[in-house]
Amino acid sequence: MKVLSRLFRRLFLDGVTRLHKAGQLKFFGDLVGLVDTDTCTAHLAPLRKTNWVVYTKPPFGGPEAVLAYLSRYTLRVAISNNRLVSTDASTVAFRWKDYRIKRGDRMKVMRLPTDEFIRRFLIHVLPTGFHRIRHTGFLANGIRRDRIAQIRRLLDVEPELEQIPDEGTSDGNDNPRVHQPCPKCGGAMVIIEIFLRGQTPRTRAPPWEDAA
Repeated sequence: MKVLSRLFRRLFLDGVTRLHKAGQLKFFGDLVGLVDTDTCTAHLAPLRKTNWVVYTKPPFGGPEAVLAYLSRYTLRVAISNNRLVSTDASTVAFRWKDYRIKRGDRMKVMRLPTDEFIRRFLIHVLPTGFHRIRHTGFLANGIRRDRIAQIRRLLDVEPELEQIPDEGTSDGNDNPRVHQPCPKCGGAMVIIEIFLRGQTPRTRAPPWEDAA
């Protein structure tokens, strides 16, 4: 934990420094003075001596329990349906676990006004562009396109793109699997779902960028 604390502290502060040198940080109000490089460096200096809190431990149930937890986490936000006890026009009741109790039944029922329940629920809804689980390594979203292209160059492998027939030579039997290359990674795009107009798709595209 001590090693991870120092590692994350260094990575975070080094990232802030790089963004500042690249001119990608904006400061307003009382923080306008941080535009100056020396001022910003002096401001960050005490943070390099601050202990960052990092907690990690081996999973009690092994890797299978971790995967089971992550699978539930990716499919729900804040609270699962089985914890909801009752609801009406003014209140929502749900079960919660009191971790302060060491023995006995730790499950309790909390009843909140509907607007307060919605407020707490929306705190857990991620803003546009954020992911609950992110890829790491060369598949990380911010570097994936460049790293995959670099790997292909090192392996001397060209991306396999499907040929798109000319409109003049089309025989009328359009192949639904033929697509333009992905604008993000250059790979061939594959149909994952077909739905009619007005239907709600079961899948959702990753929020790489806001719609124009």
